[in-house]
Amino acid sequence: MDHYFERSPTTASDTKAITIDLVDPPLHLLTDRGVFSHGRIDAGTEFLLRQAPPPAGRVMLDLGCGAGAIALTMARRSPDARVVAVDVNERAVSLCARNAAANGLANVDAATPTDVDPSLQFDVIWSNPPIRIGKAALHELLGLWLDRLAPEGRAVLVVHKHLGSDSLQRWLTEQGWPTSRIASSRGYRLLRVETEP
Repeated sequence: MDHYFERSPTTASDTKAITIDLVDPPLHLLTDRGVFSHGRIDAGTEFLLRQAPPPAGRVMLDLGCGAGAIALTMARRSPDARVVAVDVNERAVSLCARNAAANGLANVDAATPTDVDPSLQFDVIWSNPPIRIGKAALHELLGLWLDRLAPEGRAVLVVHKHLGSDSLQRWLTEQGWPTSRIASSRGYRLLRVETEP
């Protein structure tokens, strides 16, 4: 069975429709096998979407977009912003783009990491990061993208306590990204990461 963080899943496609009613009008998304959270909205993602401060800025990033639940919510809430939805999984990128079009969200750009302009900076990053890629790979991934926060930019990450949220919070702060816990529920931690002044 493929992992959702593989570049080209070989698992047979099996799309399932879901509705996200946290925005108005609601979002209707197709999910698929081989892409994170098949057939449902992940509990951590839902927690982020319910509890994160409203996204504000011109350029926003959904890191590890999957089918696009986070990216499309950001785009619906901030229609004047450009939302970049990034995933290494090509099936996820295609699905996110399809879902954005189906919901009339022309301000979403779905892409693999290598297709994103390396000079682009982000005012906001929201992510349910791929913890299961392993600590070293996760640190490398977060370091790469958090370095692209604009001055006074901020990120909001959702991580479960049992998957290392507390140690990740310490590591981020030690690396020069002041990080605070802004909400907790059922083991999930919502971490706000800021650029140093």
